[in-house]
Amino acid sequence: MRLRINVQLDYGLARPCDLLLQIEAAAIPGQRIVQAQLDLSTCQHFARVPAQDHVGERIWLRKEGQLLVDYRATVAIERIVRDVASLPALPPHRLPGETVQYLLPSRYCPSHQFTDFVNERFGHLAGGARLAAMRDWVAGHLAYVPGSSHSETTAADTFHAGQGVCRDYAHLLITLARAGEIPARYASVYAPGVTPPDFHAVAEVFLGGQWHPVDATGMAQAAEMAVIGVGRDSGDVAFLTAFGPLYFRSQSVEVTAL
Repeated sequence: MRLRINVQLDYGLARPCDLLLQIEAAAIPGQRIVQAQLDLSTCQHFARVPAQDHVGERIWLRKEGQLLVDYRATVAIERIVRDVASLPALPPHRLPGETVQYLLPSRYCPSHQFTDFVNERFGHLAGGARLAAMRDWVAGHLAYVPGSSHSETTAADTFHAGQGVCRDYAHLLITLARAGEIPARYASVYAPGVTPPDFHAVAEVFLGGQWHPVDATGMAQAAEMAVIGVGRDSGDVAFLTAFGPLYFRSQSVEVTAL
């Protein structure tokens, strides 16, 4: 299928500021960029750099005053979708080196705190069956409540609060997966049907020798996602990171299935 993506950002900066922008769909296996255009207000500096795991690109900007971003793209999703519940997991000592960091705790995913819980709740399962049970547990345990979390909310906070948004669902599933010795990373994606329309977050898990997107919110399907970037958690894949003060003026994200 094809997705049409339309994003507009409008932010203000009171003084010169360095910015890291990551909003473009990545050109990676499983998705093909049919057409894309990125328009920015004039910047003092513009440079593209590889993103985490070389999935997509980040853009360094230096800007003062008003930052206007207009991104439009058409992306063909050609991903082979597998039922994760049927996939095997590799034991840690057989994992590729690049996946090892995704077994370890990170800022928003304190997986070391959940080892006992995972062993007690999911210890009778293995591989993809364990991951699928974790996904279903997160979906049933959390209520989707816009505004219920903030930029410092961790998976542990979400676990105890029992509510969150897509970022929190992804962080909690990633945390449980890592505690269960399944590599898991955070993916920022575009997907139709996300309510409210916005940048969306899902988990990606390493099963059967490949990465597979899994959305515990149930709003996005693997065959309908365009990946922007990946990382240990949301701190690695923010759509806009400012190294200085900035203020929000307006923002819109529209994703349509063609």
